[in-house]
Amino acid sequence: MAISAEQVYQALGTVIDPDLKLNIVDLGLICEVRIAESDGKSDVDVTMTLISAECPYGPVLLDAATKAVESIGDGVGRVRVAITFTPPWTPDRMTEEARGDFGYS
Repeated sequence: MAISAEQVYQALGTVIDPDLKLNIVDLGLICEVRIAESDGKSDVDVTMTLISAECPYGPVLLDAATKAVESIGDGVGRVRVAITFTPPWTPDRMTEEARGDFGYS
């Protein structure tokens, strides 16, 4: 059964940045989600960014994002999560609520 981008975003919303204590979706770290059907499964490609290239939790977040998407269930095929810094992250990528939590209103 095909999975939806909404399911992917919900799964990614369970991944919490250990330093900021907020999920990676609300932080605006998810740049793109692409889903392609292959052999009856949904292959998922996620492109995400980090707040800075020096983020010590980059590998942890990458692994957690991959596992979160894989946990959606049997409909998930191959999962690839890639990090990009183009364009760079800015606070305007955050949800309005998250911006308020960090004083970026």
